[in-house]
Amino acid sequence: MAVALVTGGSRGLGLALVRGLVGRGWSVVTDARTAEDLAGVAGPGVVTVAGDVADPAHRQRLLEAADGLGGLDLLVNNASVLGPSPQPSLADYPLDVLRQVYEINTVAPLALVQAALPRLRRSPDGRIINVTSDAAVEPYDGWGGYGSSKAALDQLSAILAVEEPGVRVWAVDPGDLRTRMHQEAFPGEDISDRPEPESVVPAVLALIESARPSGRLRVADVVAP
Repeated sequence: MAVALVTGGSRGLGLALVRGLVGRGWSVVTDARTAEDLAGVAGPGVVTVAGDVADPAHRQRLLEAADGLGGLDLLVNNASVLGPSPQPSLADYPLDVLRQVYEINTVAPLALVQAALPRLRRSPDGRIINVTSDAAVEPYDGWGGYGSSKAALDQLSAILAVEEPGVRVWAVDPGDLRTRMHQEAFPGEDISDRPEPESVVPAVLALIESARPSGRLRVADVVAP
């Protein structure tokens, strides 16, 4: 049975993807900051581990949980933070907060990749998805912190793909979704016109199950069966 590790699986795209993978027969390890956040996630096929992805000990516990399921075939670095809400301009961005954003959105995913790579190399079809954003490539006013952290993640993904030819590495932009983070980015605005996270899961699953080469792509460009 294939084993996946999906960070940030208590809500939004992470939760939708955990449920989608389990529905396809995967075993999934996932996390959130607290056990309370994970209360609605636990179930058959899912192992939950509470903690902070920026904590090395927590990352080790996640990988040990995957080992307990038989190894690791897929790592999805989904957990991320927006930063201040509303988003400040770079001229006013608190540098201590910027460091925290980079720690969660860029450094922690790479640290988890580094720790997971020996397992993914042993898998017959090791795969990594780093969840990115159009803010990584478009210069949106006020998105300098989050966007630049995702741009760095994009470049890390591209270089990892070159350095690890035996593991497929995708930077995946899911598009605007109706999530709590998206609402925090636009406080007071109605975002009900955005699609639910579940709407993109078929395309993400199709990517995971495909032989598509490493690269950056938008979910909208993946044809779901």
